[in-house]
This record gives sequence, structure tokens and C-alpha cells, in this order.
Amino acid sequence: MSGSHLSREFFALVKAIGESKSKQEEDRIILGEIQTLKKALSNPPSADKASTSGASSKKKAKEFLIRLMYVEMLGHDGSFGYIKAVELAAAQSIVHKRVGYLACGACLSPDHEFRFMLINRLQRDLASENILDVCAALAAVVRLITTDMVATVVNDVTKLLSHQSDLVRKKAIIALHRLHQLDQANISAEDLTGHLRRILCDRDPSVMGASLCVIEKMTIKNPAPFKDLVPSLVSILKQVIEHRLPSDFDYHRIPAPWLQMKLVRILSLVGKGDKSSSEGMYAILADTIKRADTGINAGFAIVYEVVKAVTIIYPNTTLLDVAAEAISRFMSSNNHNLKYLGVTGLAMIVKDHPRYAAAHQLAVVECLDDPDETLQRKTLELLFSMCNPVNVEFIADKLLSFLKDTNDDFLRRDLTQKIVTISERYAPNQQWYISTIITLFSIPGAGELVSPSIAQNLMSLLAEGGGDDDEEEDNAMRAAAVETFVNLLDEPQMPPVLLQTLAWSLGEYAFLLDGIDLAEIVENLCTLARRPVIDDQSRRYLVTAVFKLVSQLGTYPPCAARLVDDFTTSRDPILQQSCNEFQALITSNVQLLTSVFPVDASCEDVGADSGLSIAQAYVDAALARGMNPYSPPPDGGSDSEADEGGEASKPVFNMTPYERPDTKPLQAQQAALNPSFSTSTESSVSGEGASG
Repeated sequence: MSGSHLSREFFALVKAIGESKSKQEEDRIILGEIQTLKKALSNPPSADKASTSGASSKKKAKEFLIRLMYVEMLGHDGSFGYIKAVELAAAQSIVHKRVGYLACGACLSPDHEFRFMLINRLQRDLASENILDVCAALAAVVRLITTDMVATVVNDVTKLLSHQSDLVRKKAIIALHRLHQLDQANISAEDLTGHLRRILCDRDPSVMGASLCVIEKMTIKNPAPFKDLVPSLVSILKQVIEHRLPSDFDYHRIPAPWLQMKLVRILSLVGKGDKSSSEGMYAILADTIKRADTGINAGFAIVYEVVKAVTIIYPNTTLLDVAAEAISRFMSSNNHNLKYLGVTGLAMIVKDHPRYAAAHQLAVVECLDDPDETLQRKTLELLFSMCNPVNVEFIADKLLSFLKDTNDDFLRRDLTQKIVTISERYAPNQQWYISTIITLFSIPGAGELVSPSIAQNLMSLLAEGGGDDDEEEDNAMRAAAVETFVNLLDEPQMPPVLLQTLAWSLGEYAFLLDGIDLAEIVENLCTLARRPVIDDQSRRYLVTAVFKLVSQLGTYPPCAARLVDDFTTSRDPILQQSCNEFQALITSNVQLLTSVFPVDASCEDVGADSGLSIAQAYVDAALARGMNPYSPPPDGGSDSEADEGGEASKPVFNMTPYERPDTKPLQAQQAALNPSFSTSTESSVSGEGASG
């Protein structure tokens, strides 16, 4: 930052701001600069020096405005210098004029009155013979014109579309689009579209490229007016890829790559879901992707845009094959950026055409081993979208393996949801589903992220079976699950969802596993239940499982007896009540134990005795002692009638306000008893009236 154009004070300001260590130090520098600028801008040069230092004062004013923009950018008020910016915009020098317009556009708020002071200046510059003045005014129109000001410049800008300078025409179409965005009453979409059709055929490629920018913006909102331009756009793209444009537009031997990408994006928007429009662009898209695949980054960008377009327009098998082949070359590259493009492009293809996933499955999996974290995440997204009933086991294993190694909470949550989704959607059999969900539960940090409904679904599946009425197959599935849970009993730490599912499953189906001692399982469950880090809900599940296994054993192991005895004084009231009830049951009504805890009866319906026949003996004894029989309340007092709008539904409270009390009889009575009362009252009333 050195040179004759920069004063020493400006250099010191920029250096001090860059080296400031805190916001307070920065504010102190800016406040000092504000005082300096106020003093400089409020002291114009004297009359005798004005003639000799006019150019120098304009140069200083330009620098002062740039310093003023530093003040505004750092959050301080620079309104004291706005008028100088307006004045500098009227300068004859193009450099000073551009700085003035720049400062006005950067600092003036949309509703600032100084903007209206610039309208005449803009109109004069738009009509100027000097191309530089016209270009500066067009650039200012985009930043300074508001909705109320559109009508004052729209005709001038429209005339410039026919200007002899290509630079002016290019800026004019961009400015006209901005005016259309501000006020569609003065420049409608139909008018702008008509101008765009004419500019699209401009003899200068840069002007044509500027019109493509506006066409793309308008096509995103409404592609219908541009569908008939497909032949013209295809013709332009063909001229570009055949090197018919001047070599000035080439980039590393790629002809006008940015124009190519813009044309391809417009074609994709126009051809989306439209078969007739898409058929006219199949050939040119295939030719474009073929010519662009030259091993240069600009060419890769064009190939990627064509792949995106192929997935958006009406599908064509031949074109999809070409796109998939191009993507495969990206994925086999050693460049991380190209691999990322390949994974992203393949994800777009597989989304609507999953048959292309199988050929690239191994290449996608190899991307998981890449050290680039961004590429890994994109590959996981692709694997999820590629999943189907054929490859679900392979993909689920890869996702589980990656979940075990990641420490990113957001990624862990996302992977957990993906594994649950593909397991429920594409599970080849029930046993695989159960094994996968249990593995997911057991991964540290993942079990806490699983929804409790997933555990409930797993327990329902174990209880109800596969739905084929094959009890032997269902029992085999349950036994496999029990075996998995038994192997997890020695784990030092388990999430609540795994503990609860484990406890319920062992309590219901541990008897199905051959060669296992139920007393040993009871002992392990008692050990788990005594862990201090377990939450109350999981401890209830474990203790209930102990109750069930004790019922199945027919004996009361000492470890279970100590556990129940200790928890009869638990701080958890639900657990305390359960243990007291079980202790009372096993000491005085042990014969009821198997009825209270039946084997494999989780899906059996529990009969409800609506007549409460168990209380009939108590009622008969009470009646025999002469007690009155129960009589229901009268109909008039039932809640149902109150709800239906009967007498009982009327509001209980009287909401009518009290009437204003009449004090005249009271005053007459007091006056009769005390004659002086009437006189004093009248005098006080008259005094109040006078004071009022």
C-alpha cells in the first residue's frame, strides 16, 4: 500500500486498523479519524488558494471519502460527509465521479433524501457523450436508484441498449434488469423479455453473455417465456464449443467456459419436466460433455454442469450413460475436488435413476477411506441414497463402522437416523434387523441418539414375531436376540435404550436359549441394577426382569432377595412400591407368582372385569350390616346435562355490574338530623365546582 496516490495519513489509518488488538482500540482509532475528517471537510481552501490547488483539493476529497467509507464499514456514523460525496459525484474527472458515486451507493440508506439530489446528475451522465461517464452512471443506477426513482431513468437506460459501445450495452441490460426488479410497473417482464431477445443476438459476445445472466435469473422464476429460445440457445452453445468466438474468450484452450456453463444451466431450467424442449438439447449436451472432458479444471466444471442438467431435464438413457461414464472418471481421480464432484454428481443421478449405483458402489466405498472429511460426509450421503434391498447389508455395515470411529455429534446423529431408516426400509429379514438395531444401540454415543420408539418397535417385533405364524422361526429369532443380549451383560457402560431393551428381552425370552443358567442371568441383572450411574427408568426394567426370571426359576436366589430388600427403601417411589409388592407376594402368596408373571404373555390381552365381581363379597357383607345401597346422582345434577346446555350449564356467578348508589335520600336524612350538614355540603360542592 504505497505510492503517490496514497497519503501518509491514509497509510497510517489502514495500518493502525489492521494492527488493532481489540474492538475498543479500533473504536478509539475511528473516533480520532472522525474528528480529523470533520475538521478537514468543514474547512474548504481559501479563495486565493482555490485556483492553484483545485486538483489537489479534489484529490484530497477523494481520499477523505474513501476514509469515510472505512468509518462507515466499521460501524460508526459518517453522515457529516455525505454531502461531499454528492458533490464529488458531480465532478468532471471520471475518477472523482466514480468515487463519489461509490461513496453514495455504499453509505446512503435507501430512504435518504440525498439520493434524490443525484437524479439530475445521473440523467446528465446517462445522456453524456463520454462513454466513461455513461458507464459510471449505469453502475450507480444499480446501487442508488430506489422504487420511487425508477420512472426518472428507465427511458434513458432503455435508449442505451442501442448504444454504439458494447461496454455501455452490456451495463445497460444489467441496469434495466435491476429497474425491473424494483418496479415492474415501469418495466414489465414482457418488455424486459423483448429487450433480452434482441440483446441475445448482439454482435458482441460479451453483450450476449450479459443478457444470459439476466435470462438465467428470470428463468429461475418463470421458464415459460423462454422455452421457444431453446433453438437459439442451442445454436449459441454450438458456436461456442466449435471455437467460433474470438480467442480472447478462451481459458486454457477451453472456449468461453463461463458462457458454456451459463447456457447449460439455462437449458436445464427450460427443459425441466418438458419432453419437447429437452429433445432439442440432447445432442448438444452430449457434444458439450465430450468436448469439455480434456483434463483441465475449466473443462471439469463444464462436465459437472452438464451432468446436473442431464439429471434435471426430461431423462434420456443415452445421455445418462454418458453422464455416468464422465462421473466415473471423476471418482477414479486422485484429486479430492474431482472426487467430490464425482460423488455429488453420482448422487444426483442415483436419486432418480438408482440402476447406476451398482456399477460405482466399490468406488464410492473407497471414498470413505479418504482423509478429506468433506468428501467422507458427501460419500455417506451418497451411500444412503444408493441403498436398496440388495446392498443394504453391505451399506449398513459401512455406516455402522464409520459411526464407531466418528466423534462429530452432528454426524453421529445423522448416521444414526440413516441406519435406522435403511434398516426399517430394506431389511432382508427380521433377524438381520434385530441384530443391526442392537449393534446400533451398543455403539458408544449412538444409543443415546436413538428414539425410544425404535426400541419399542424392536420389543414389539420380538413379542409378535415375524407375522408368518411360524412359532418355531419366531422362537429362533428371539433366541438369537437373547444370545446377543447375554453377550452384552458384561459391558461396562450401556445407554438407557439398550439397557431397557436388554432387560425386557431377557425377562421375557431368556428361557429359550439352550445351555444357559437363568440364575446366572439373574445375578448379572442384579449387578447391573445396582450400578449408581443407571437412570431410574432403566433400573425399573432390570428389577422387573429379575421378578420374571425368579418366577420362571421357581427359586428365590439370594442376590435377588437382597436386591428386592434393598430397593424396598429406594428413593424412586415406583421402584419402591414394586419391590414391596413383590416381597409381599413371594412371602405370603407365592402360588400366585406364575399368574402375575406368566411366561411369554406380553401380547396376551388382559381381561377387564367391568362389574368388579371381586368386590361383590364386600358389598354383600356391607348390605347385610344395614348399609344403604349405592344410588347414582339425580339426572338433573349430572355433568352430561351441564355440558349439553341445561340449567346446570348456566353461569354460577352474576356478572351484572352494581348500579350506582343513590345518595340523595341519605343526604336528606342527615340534613334533617343535623341542619349544619346541608350547609357545609352545599358549600363544599360549590367550592369544588369553582375550583374545577
